[in-house]
Amino acid sequence: MSIREITERNEDLLLHERAVKSIDATRVRPEESCSVRSAFQRDRDRIIHSKAFRRLARKTQVFLNPDGDHYRNRLTHTLEVSQIARTICRALKLNEDLCEAISLGHDLGHTPFGHSGEGILAKLCSTGFHHAKQSLRVVDHLENEGKGLNLTDQVRDGIVRHSKGKGNILSENRISLPATLEGQIVRLADIIAYVNHDLEDAIRAGVVASDELDTNIADVLGHTHGQRISRLVLSVISESDIDGGGDIRMSDEVHQALSAMRDFLYDHCYMKPALRTEFLKAQRLLEDLWEHFMKSEGLFPHGSEREIHVTDWLAGMTDRYAIRLWKDINVPRSWYSDISRDDL
Repeated sequence: MSIREITERNEDLLLHERAVKSIDATRVRPEESCSVRSAFQRDRDRIIHSKAFRRLARKTQVFLNPDGDHYRNRLTHTLEVSQIARTICRALKLNEDLCEAISLGHDLGHTPFGHSGEGILAKLCSTGFHHAKQSLRVVDHLENEGKGLNLTDQVRDGIVRHSKGKGNILSENRISLPATLEGQIVRLADIIAYVNHDLEDAIRAGVVASDELDTNIADVLGHTHGQRISRLVLSVISESDIDGGGDIRMSDEVHQALSAMRDFLYDHCYMKPALRTEFLKAQRLLEDLWEHFMKSEGLFPHGSEREIHVTDWLAGMTDRYAIRLWKDINVPRSWYSDISRDDL
């Protein structure tokens, strides 16, 4: 019996009956099984080794180009989502490998400059833009020299359905929810991670005072970062009635407090004038690059394909690459020469 087969047997013995088993994983392009890793473990490894995953380290979470070393970026956000999701998944005896793969891949299509970059691409692209759909496009078509990663359908579904935007955290619309319980866990782990680490970063940056969070929210969720994470995670574990056929949930009290905390961040952090000013600068930069490359000859094909290629390229950029490219196009370079006037 191979190591993979032992893993599959253990999943059958130990996981909940509603967990997705690795042996049931499906791919658009069937491929020979690995002797060591399960299907979802292979997906996780393909994501970690992808170029898009490495670029997350240079993409904004909330604060653009921060000076401090301890602010989150898109990669550290992804790792925190993975940790929270795996904790919940393990407690509910669901498939931790599937949960981890979805977590690590959920933001691969995110733009530079965070949601400000996403907003401007959604405005510029005639077909719209959403980072969750772009994440699926990255793993399906853009990675691996255009051949894609051929991830399992279960991971792909969790990636494209992870986002909530400002919509209901606990959606009652079954169509909007991931098909697997593991995907639903990642969907909640994403917001649990970002509302807590964004608040911590905002306090560190002096954008929000440490005592500014509404006491009603703090009394329910906790007064420290660790307390809030624990309260939210434990509520999901205790309230998710998967034995009774239910979805991944949390208590009404905790759900309302989490929603209020998200609203607090929009009002007191994301929309603060100091941050908005920088977001608008980032949007103008991306708009300049968009217009430049939509007009440039020889770089991209003509017609509708050009817009797709330009969108893919801009969305894949890191913050610093976009800034450097904009400077190369728009800012005159200094002239340095050892040639004397007599030699001219």
